[in-house]
Amino acid sequence: MMARAPMVEDDYETEEKKQAAADVLYHYSQFVMVCIGEGVRPTDLRLHLMKELSGLPSSLKKEPFPASSSPDSIGASSSGMAKGEKNKLSS
Repeated sequence: MMARAPMVEDDYETEEKKQAAADVLYHYSQFVMVCIGEGVRPTDLRLHLMKELSGLPSSLKKEPFPASSSPDSIGASSSGMAKGEKNKLSS
């Protein structure tokens, strides 16, 4: 009868781990749905929540991104070449 006790404990631990994983997945899916619903990036929502918990002022209002800060708008790319230069090389 005693040999069976560790097996029951292992089953219990396994079920606890499964439940914990299911809880994490559920909470993450809720987080993702809020991100989609609010139209914000996950990093912005995390920062907002951390500020709220800390008592700092925060809002999730969308701020328009300046078009000039985008690499595409200035013609740069991750390779360091301007867009026009790439097109000239491939022609």
